[in-house]
Amino acid sequence: MQNPVPVLSMRKLYSSASSRQEFIAEIGKAAREVGFFYLEDHGISLTEQVKVLDIAKSFFALSNTAKKEIQMIHSPHFRGYSANYSELTAGRRDRREQFDIMDELTAFSDADIHHEWQKLIGPNQWPKQLPEMKPQLLSWQDKLTEVSLQLLEALCESLEQPSNALSETVRKGPYRHTKLIKYPGTSEGSEQGVGAHKDPGYLTLVMQDENSGLEVEFEQQWYKVAPRPGAFVVNIGELLELASNGYLKATNHRVTSPKKGVTRYSSAFFMAAQLDASVPVLNLPPHLAKQAKGPTSDPNNPLLNNVGENVMKGRKRSHPDVSMRFYPQPLECTSC
Repeated sequence: MQNPVPVLSMRKLYSSASSRQEFIAEIGKAAREVGFFYLEDHGISLTEQVKVLDIAKSFFALSNTAKKEIQMIHSPHFRGYSANYSELTAGRRDRREQFDIMDELTAFSDADIHHEWQKLIGPNQWPKQLPEMKPQLLSWQDKLTEVSLQLLEALCESLEQPSNALSETVRKGPYRHTKLIKYPGTSEGSEQGVGAHKDPGYLTLVMQDENSGLEVEFEQQWYKVAPRPGAFVVNIGELLELASNGYLKATNHRVTSPKKGVTRYSSAFFMAAQLDASVPVLNLPPHLAKQAKGPTSDPNNPLLNNVGENVMKGRKRSHPDVSMRFYPQPLECTSC
């Protein structure tokens, strides 16, 4: 079966006017039909990508004692290390180690917190054994943000909107979340690395090593999204499906564990609107609006209009141990 995930070159966006329009048409088609695409010529070198995978390997090679010093259970902001089977997707435990960072910020004082989602804001945890890790990953996150914001503008244009149609939702700085991930091999070969899910933000950029495992659901079949050297795998998140009233497609995807003796490394970058934003539904032209049937939503994991509440809901569901420690009271939702 032919891989339905198209390959797009970002170089077209900054070439001639006709090439730019060609890219906008291509990204719109990919986001509408598949919700996934490969992105090449994005300006981030293969050397930079390899360095990030190398720092991931160095981190996961640290002793369990060193990693547990910065375990996520110590962070009310959901940052730090998670061991195998710590995170849940669709209610089942994922077989992966990971390290999570977000923006490096100062936490609010208790007196300044008026919404629970404000507790997501705070500092990251970093391993003292790898002092180079902090500047490297924060710089990496900045570079992926720049690419993602350019893609967001192109997607707005593909919907025949001004390129800045969603700019107000990221004006203060988008919500950003980066993961380094290690998938250990298994003799089963099909154990859940990450269960089937949709991403909740605007866009996700995934960098893979040479080992396959990522799969996308298309027309009720699962397709492997094989590694493509130098390319990012980009997928549309639920906030873009919401903003387009379902015209753009957030797609189910999953990761299967590699075979025994193989370890897979990857990095995922998630960009959403700023935490205090509520995402608007864009006023699409009639010929697009008639194809927009409204966003689909999992009744067991409904999408909330307020970004901060939606992110907090997702973090709690994925990390119940952190939730139980720092958030023992049920989430009061103002968007439900």
